[in-house]
Amino acid sequence: MLKNLPIGCGQITWRGVDESAALADIAAAGYVGAPAGPSPARTAQETLALFASYNLRPAPGYFAANFWKAEEEAAILEQARTFGAVSAELGLTELYVATGGFDRDVMASGRTRAAASGHVTAADAISDTDFAQFVSTLSAACEILLEYGVAGCFHNHVGSVIETGEEMDRLLAATDPRVVFLGPDTGHLAWAGADVVDFFRRYAPRIKTVHVKDINEAVRKEGVAKTWDYRTFSDHGIWTEVGQGVIDFPAVFQILADAGFDGWIIVETDVTQLSSPLESAQVSRAYLRGLGL
Repeated sequence: MLKNLPIGCGQITWRGVDESAALADIAAAGYVGAPAGPSPARTAQETLALFASYNLRPAPGYFAANFWKAEEEAAILEQARTFGAVSAELGLTELYVATGGFDRDVMASGRTRAAASGHVTAADAISDTDFAQFVSTLSAACEILLEYGVAGCFHNHVGSVIETGEEMDRLLAATDPRVVFLGPDTGHLAWAGADVVDFFRRYAPRIKTVHVKDINEAVRKEGVAKTWDYRTFSDHGIWTEVGQGVIDFPAVFQILADAGFDGWIIVETDVTQLSSPLESAQVSRAYLRGLGL
């Protein structure tokens, strides 16, 4: 089993509160880090000082962009340079790279991808032309990140144009594993209907960092049957703390251990049903400790 890995916690559960309060809770819950990246409010050195004041380290941050839009390519690649430079200053060697624009573009189905969340059809896919642009811009962005010693790790997300297991397979087959790495999200894979354990088994050598999330399978099934949109799934409690849902984490972690994984594991519960973000973070951390992490 995995040992001595850095376990971080994402700040997303702390909505509408000062970042310092979130960092204090994350440290109190027993994590060693939290995601960090470029900030308009401070320099990388100031971020390091802030995190150090809570005995935390920066963990890989999150870079989202509309990679399929040719008109945004130049701006995306400039953003990649910023994220690469700041990540390197923060001492990071990985960065989560994901798609944006969840609710802005209408697909051939007449739905946005946010509306199609968890029940995607072929008509919800981007066109072949847009997919080719996606591959080209994503690859170029990840090549730029590598110039800074940072591995761009593609991150799947429900409600985006790369959601399903099939869409992930297509993207990974079309990109160079020496350039585009993986930072998968267990919860988003499960919500999309993918077999999480099988996905990790097939792609383990490409995985450099992981977001560990869990979901309520009963909520997923109800939402798929009723064709809920992203917000409705969330409002009905699709997210649950790590180890409290459907995902077989012992199997996932064993696969990573067998592959020699040594990167960051970052806990996230996007929306908790518990009394506070701190309680949520504590429940997930206790579960991981029970697995020896």
